[in-house]
Amino acid sequence: MKITDASIHPYPVGDSTLARMALEAAGLGFDSIVAIGDVGHRPDGPEVLRGAVISAASQKEVIKQVREPAARRADVVYVNAGDISFNRSIVTLKGVHVVRSIHATRRNAFDHVAARSAAEHNVAVDLSMAPIIQLRGTKRQRALQRYTDILSLQRRYGFPLTISSGARSILEQRSVRDLRGLCALFGMTGEEVSEALSSIDRITRPDQPVKVVR
Repeated sequence: MKITDASIHPYPVGDSTLARMALEAAGLGFDSIVAIGDVGHRPDGPEVLRGAVISAASQKEVIKQVREPAARRADVVYVNAGDISFNRSIVTLKGVHVVRSIHATRRNAFDHVAARSAAEHNVAVDLSMAPIIQLRGTKRQRALQRYTDILSLQRRYGFPLTISSGARSILEQRSVRDLRGLCALFGMTGEEVSEALSSIDRITRPDQPVKVVR
């Protein structure tokens, strides 16, 4: 399976070009990256997947955006997490691959119902390292606690996890080894990190079997 940084933000959203970030990712141990936005020409080096982010307030709006050209062109479709009812609904939608920004939600916004549905529909929850690196104090501790909660649910229900740097420049990109160390802060084992880093390939390939842990 390919080792993937599940979310980077190249220029013009970020400060570094896609070609430069792809080159950096290869040096940091990645086989592929997901670039958010219109990537245009895909550079040589690690595989570059196109990611689209949907930010919506209702299931109906998510369905509408999933059908729009930007999402249809994307290899990986992300939806920003919301409240408990929203999260329960979006993990069942065809065309949604990953729920992101879970650190910014209230505790229990992603519960056992959402976890079981995510496992059944092969929808992942993204664990972005950006909050852990960039936040301080109470906000950082809150993000770590949210990830601890998600990890506990994942161990019980078996839905996929992805791990992303959330980098907006080459200075914010992190190596596979660095990500392992950051994930250890909220209790992920080395085996679990390896599984999460390789999950994008399985999520985007419908021929792969889905394992539900009961």
